[in-house]
Amino acid sequence: MTQIPEDAIKCLDKGFVRLVDSMGGDDAIVQSARVSYGKGTSKVSQDRGLIRYLMRHRHTTPFEMVEFKYHCKMPIFVARQWVRHRTANINEYSLRYSEARDEFYYPEAEHIQYQSALNKQGRSEKVPKELTDKVLKYFREMSDRSFEMYKELNEAGLARELIRAILPVNLYTEWYWKNDLHNLLHFIGLRSDPHAQYEIRVFSDAMAESVKKVAPFAWEAYQDYVVRGMRFSRIEQSLLEKNLPARVLDDILEDIFYQITATLHNNKSREETDLFPLYQKQGGSDSEVDFKLKWDSGEIEIGNVRELREFKIKLESLIN
Repeated sequence: MTQIPEDAIKCLDKGFVRLVDSMGGDDAIVQSARVSYGKGTSKVSQDRGLIRYLMRHRHTTPFEMVEFKYHCKMPIFVARQWVRHRTANINEYSLRYSEARDEFYYPEAEHIQYQSALNKQGRSEKVPKELTDKVLKYFREMSDRSFEMYKELNEAGLARELIRAILPVNLYTEWYWKNDLHNLLHFIGLRSDPHAQYEIRVFSDAMAESVKKVAPFAWEAYQDYVVRGMRFSRIEQSLLEKNLPARVLDDILEDIFYQITATLHNNKSREETDLFPLYQKQGGSDSEVDFKLKWDSGEIEIGNVRELREFKIKLESLIN
């Protein structure tokens, strides 16, 4: 059995994901977006704001400037799901040139379940221990016997490119896998989803850990706008327009006016006498007395001015 590298994240019983190399990070995204500017022309806070803007508006090209190269080891049936993401560069361990290794995936008992009645691609509900033991027994018998036959034919000099077909898909394979950040995030979005098969999800989750470290602002924006964000279809938006009470939208808009005012003040300090006119300029309609009470409460959140104004436009479109 091959050793799991010290810098790798173990996946399943014998697999792993190891980040071999990466090119660029948040700075590369920003630099490619600001192609006419040199490095170091902006603050870190501005870099974060730009990355969030790019992610929010689905400007994907700058994210393609960051690349990740992984060394991965996984069962063949996982690799066949994985390779459906056709944007990567892959070099896999070849069973035509090299001998197969006696390394097979055996699922843990908790992951042996019945076929889901609702999801044709999924599983659900635990099976009795007697049946679980039988499944594990069959996995081992099939793996051991097929490898014995493979080894016998290999020692007899049969072509490896042919006799590899005897081996089952729970055999482990390895590859080097390189992809850009945009397509890697798409991969993670699909394969780390709770509905994805467990055996590939653990590898996707492992790769996500390296993205968090290499491009933390991009990962944060991805979580906010893609994973935890929400988009509405035309039909859904129409239902909101018809059924959301106007007072609810008005209350949310008022909160946004306060947040924009507080954020502008945080970015560039104003005199106290200038705050209420600034709030009115954003569209706020509270009286000066009510404004002062809320302002002094200290409960107004600071955000991103551009993002808040975009949200304001969306809400106003629901009202109008």
